[in-house]
Amino acid sequence: MYNAYFRLNESPFSIAPDPRFLFMSARHREALAHLMYGVSGEGGFVVLTGEVGTGKTTICRCLLEQVPDDCDVAFIVNPGLSAVEMLAAICDELRIGYPENLNIKGYVDRFNSYLLKGNAAGRKTVLIIDEAQLLDPKVLELLRLLTNLETSRRKLLQIVLLGQPELVTLLARSDLRQVAQRVVARYHLQHLSKIEVSAYVAHRLGVAGSQTKLIPESLMGLLFRRTGGVPRLINLVCDRALLGAYVEGKQVVTEPVLRKAAAEVLGTRKSRTPRIAAAIAAIALLVAAGAWYAVHRAAVLPPTVSQPAESATAQSPEGPSKAPALSAAGSAVSDSAPRDVAATTPMVEAAPLLHAGQTPEQAEAAAFRAVLARFGQIYSPHGRSRGCRYVEAAGLSCFSAQGQYRGLSDLQSADHSLSATGRAAFSGGARRAAGAPGHFHRGRAVALGTDRIARGPVDG
Repeated sequence: MYNAYFRLNESPFSIAPDPRFLFMSARHREALAHLMYGVSGEGGFVVLTGEVGTGKTTICRCLLEQVPDDCDVAFIVNPGLSAVEMLAAICDELRIGYPENLNIKGYVDRFNSYLLKGNAAGRKTVLIIDEAQLLDPKVLELLRLLTNLETSRRKLLQIVLLGQPELVTLLARSDLRQVAQRVVARYHLQHLSKIEVSAYVAHRLGVAGSQTKLIPESLMGLLFRRTGGVPRLINLVCDRALLGAYVEGKQVVTEPVLRKAAAEVLGTRKSRTPRIAAAIAAIALLVAAGAWYAVHRAAVLPPTVSQPAESATAQSPEGPSKAPALSAAGSAVSDSAPRDVAATTPMVEAAPLLHAGQTPEQAEAAAFRAVLARFGQIYSPHGRSRGCRYVEAAGLSCFSAQGQYRGLSDLQSADHSLSATGRAAFSGGARRAAGAPGHFHRGRAVALGTDRIARGPVDG
């Protein structure tokens, strides 16, 4: 439509694989060299891979124009075939006659006979399969067996596979390792660079007969960014841009026209900002919900420290009364006693929350002060008489440790056992320490009682 307007002999950006428009970048020259090696080689597979639209088929068409006269080529463009269908397609390409309802052995015998006759006449046979990533693994194994057709001096068949990167994955399968070992050369075709995009556009416009630079050099950066250097996408965007310039009556493509063409071909780029904002909002919501749940759980769930049992106040003949310790290591109470105490003893308030920002000394003092208050005593340390030394001088048993706890309940589980008259308080230097089960806290635990308190390891 726009060819006459821009004085072009033909459409410069057709996506048809016309070898005349092939831009021979350094990558494309190397890819073509691999294919030429495949044609002149003797047996095995040559593999050429590349992303969609990088020019694999165009290079192959260029190869077909350079095939030596003594070479017979079978070109398969639809590889999604069964083993029998693939053999039939190869015979069709090479004009090998065969009867209907022929089995695999019949096809292979006729194909082998054809190869032997060609070899005797000094001819080579090459099988080229496009879109080879669509090959069934069983068909690939059949192709490997065809490469076994040989004389005592040389292989009779050379196979070239063209495909997308999925072909590499296919050949890497363990059940196809014998096929992979037959690959004698492979090459992966990359996209064009920014400099190559400019040369590519100029090359195609020149082949089409353009005398002017219809797409200015200043737009090459934008064209490269929007297409990623993929030749097919470059063709589509440039074709639409020339059409847009023609419709608007412009002599060259402008930036607004190119942007509009890219949007029509590739779609409008979605901003990442809304998605990032949504992700941040979702994370903030989860954090807020988690914080609310922790506070709500700490406020609703009852403390796990039991009130002293009444029996703990009874005097023994030996002196002051001592309540039997609920020790996991062995105690005066039976194994079922802890459950009975927990079920029958009224609950008391947990120790007050101790705030972050305290020094270790302040945290320890707060913990002892909170526990001693439960016994009606005041914690007033002086000199070396502080901590457990202070309370033991008052005739109480003391256990103080620093570590991580899952609320106060950890002190009543495993090796952390309190006597029925014990109390516990937590303080933390980095976090507030709550007595809510299910939450880890790092702080100081203090347990006091009128009997010896069994001590276990504290998770640091």
